[in-house]
Amino acid sequence: MRIAIYGAGSLGTVLGAYLSKQGIECDLISRNKSHVTALQQKGARIVGKANFTVPVKALLPDQMEGTYDVIFLLTKQLENRKVATFLRSYLAKDGLLVTMQNGLPESELEQVLGSQRVAGCAIGWGATLLESGVAELTSEPQALAFSLGMLKAGREETLKAIATVLAAMGTVTIEQNFIGARWSKLLINAAFSGTATVLGCTFGEVAKDKKARRVAQLILKECFDTGHRLAIKFEPVQGKNLEKLFDYQNSLKQKLSYLLIPLAMKKHASLKPSMLQDIEKGKKCEVDSINGILSKEGKRAGIATPVNDLVVQLIGQIESEEGKPGWGNLDFFKSFLS
Repeated sequence: MRIAIYGAGSLGTVLGAYLSKQGIECDLISRNKSHVTALQQKGARIVGKANFTVPVKALLPDQMEGTYDVIFLLTKQLENRKVATFLRSYLAKDGLLVTMQNGLPESELEQVLGSQRVAGCAIGWGATLLESGVAELTSEPQALAFSLGMLKAGREETLKAIATVLAAMGTVTIEQNFIGARWSKLLINAAFSGTATVLGCTFGEVAKDKKARRVAQLILKECFDTGHRLAIKFEPVQGKNLEKLFDYQNSLKQKLSYLLIPLAMKKHASLKPSMLQDIEKGKKCEVDSINGILSKEGKRAGIATPVNDLVVQLIGQIESEEGKPGWGNLDFFKSFLS
């Protein structure tokens, strides 16, 4: 297969480095000229929870040629329709665009490319781009997991071939209930990426602080309640049944859920949310595609999501420079924490 990683920033660079290390040819494509130049001249350097440097093939979008059998999409969702339209001519007739983005991006991409040319992949790890050509893996190596699938049945053999490729980096599960896997990832992102972005910290720091942990727990509950109303069956993450661990209907189960959160986040304690990374770089973040999607789905389901809605509001204020990330933002959640 001819493979491209489009939007090779932090996550895409790590993925491309792992595939290249295993001898799997892939093109790392980014609009960041200095990053592409560094990759071309020095290779991809991975630090943090892994430590290696490997030569990679890196390109700017205007250097792309021919068509690809598989394009892993890792751009922000802010311009998804425009990006999908651009990539359409570079995707082989029987090719597959595999979105590794957060939230629920598949439906919009299908509107441009068709349902049989779009697959999704929820990833269970994180990374930070430290400088051009250098990415930090912030999740433990045993947490490198992929949940692969499609909203509509089909392309089973192609999915198996893609799973074989991704297995060069980590554990791959082909999900029959892919929308359930997507919601499980949304659950984690909304709760921990959202809270950590508001507070300007890592997943581990959210889990460690008692008040921040409670904020994340409340968002988890809002996501569970919304998903259940929409008949979503949440899929396990790395073999863990999230509903059994973190959903609750009584005070005893609520306390147990609260106590389990630091253990669940242990492998991802160093993970810094991409939304926070974007804000620190002065870029618009994906809050509308993560916490914003939960708010939207909550309204559709008739489920109130006040804590999550407040996260959306605060991140919007931070983006417009009416506020800034920091632990003082916990004061806005006082009414929910009593």
